[in-house]
Amino acid sequence: MKKYVGAIDQGTTSTRFILFDHDSNIVASHQIEHKQIFPKAGWVEHDPLEIWRNTKKVIAATLQKAKISENQIVTIGITNQRETTVIWNRKTGKPYYNAIVWQDTRTDKICRSLKKYEKLFQQKTGLPVATYFSGPKIKWLLDNVKDLRKAAENGEAIFGNIDSWITWNLTDGKHITDVTNASRTMLMDLELLDWNDELLEILDIPKKMLPKICSSSEIYGKTKFGFENEIPISGILGDQQAAFFGQTCFQKGDVKNTYGTGCFILMNTGNEIVHSKNGLLTTVGYQIKDQKPIYALEGSVAIAGSLIQWIRDNFSLITESHEINNLAEKVTDNGGVYFVPAFSGLFAPHWNSAARGTIIGLTHFVNKSHIARSVLEATAFQTRDVFEAMQKDSGLKIKELKVDGGMTASNLLMQFQADILNASVILPNITETTALGVAYAAGLAVGFWKNTNELQKNWKEKKTWKPNMTEIKRKILYDHWQKAVKRSLDWE
Repeated sequence: MKKYVGAIDQGTTSTRFILFDHDSNIVASHQIEHKQIFPKAGWVEHDPLEIWRNTKKVIAATLQKAKISENQIVTIGITNQRETTVIWNRKTGKPYYNAIVWQDTRTDKICRSLKKYEKLFQQKTGLPVATYFSGPKIKWLLDNVKDLRKAAENGEAIFGNIDSWITWNLTDGKHITDVTNASRTMLMDLELLDWNDELLEILDIPKKMLPKICSSSEIYGKTKFGFENEIPISGILGDQQAAFFGQTCFQKGDVKNTYGTGCFILMNTGNEIVHSKNGLLTTVGYQIKDQKPIYALEGSVAIAGSLIQWIRDNFSLITESHEINNLAEKVTDNGGVYFVPAFSGLFAPHWNSAARGTIIGLTHFVNKSHIARSVLEATAFQTRDVFEAMQKDSGLKIKELKVDGGMTASNLLMQFQADILNASVILPNITETTALGVAYAAGLAVGFWKNTNELQKNWKEKKTWKPNMTEIKRKILYDHWQKAVKRSLDWE
């Protein structure tokens, strides 16, 4: 009887369940979107109960599609939108408030009040003080939801990112998280892999409400939900770390980039914590049980695929997102046009919240194809900015970049990415690397796969783009990009 590993992929807009076989092939999957709640400008929420209902539905639907027995599922892993914060009652399982999503900026005032502790937070957690992370969101909930602080101090109210929420429900009350999710809270000591008492005191968060921190690959508990037999839950990874693991970035210096709404670039720095001097985040890449953690440098680009949607919806330059490629391919270069999509500031490595979007270099010669090309090139240039910072921080020369995500369908973008980086860009056979990564972590814990060497053998290359640009042209293009970025900074 064939055996399979299940992966719950709980993202910002939807929840999926995917079944993988031993050769990493997708056997079946199902996906359901959930509601995006916007109570005020800058506020973004999800209903945790809706997410849990959808999780149950996608598991049931996938099993129905696959036409397999539940006895054939050896384990389940969970990957999740990181930083999204839920607080619920330990006894009733009822959330005290909606989940506050990673994009939410309501904690801006809290973060400004913490700026005097910025160096301490960076030293201990590898993160800057920012609205992005869970810690300030927990503080906001404790300060603003009636009687919540009292419930937290009594041990009734408990916190988790979405991984903890789903695990708690699946396992009938196991309150845990893994090191990758814990490393995104602004509360975990990177060296000790434990909650930091000094930071908890600064944020006034009771320690007893926090989950136990575990590795990314071990048996956390078993579920009977919807199954006659107990199935182990044995892998948890935040979504970007899951893609990193699915891309088998197991060697020091390995780098992956996920091209989605934004871009998330992670570099393996081995067992060494590298504190960035060039605007990157330091995070836990993954940890296999009884092994030392693998750390990573991370750089995030806020606007990538969403720029194409913006051009489609706000300018009607195209009617379907994929048309951007056909339009851009009508010209051989950008015609001197550079598009800096700093719609809400710039992320890594600039971290300039006052930057604003800029289209620069316009002449009579420029047409809509040049604009389309500059839109695609913006993602490649922003990736190069992060790439340069990673090389400086790590002291390593990066020769190849593993890629995944929707924008990898653009041959023009991927070739330009290879050209502007002067590095090979490699797309794997299986592009669902986030779900695959947590399936790998879960499967390792129960012996479905023996070790990371076996996983690396499973990883197959689908396509490689090699650099094909002169050094002079590369320098001219990148110099112009940097000039364009400088024009966009500190506009507000």
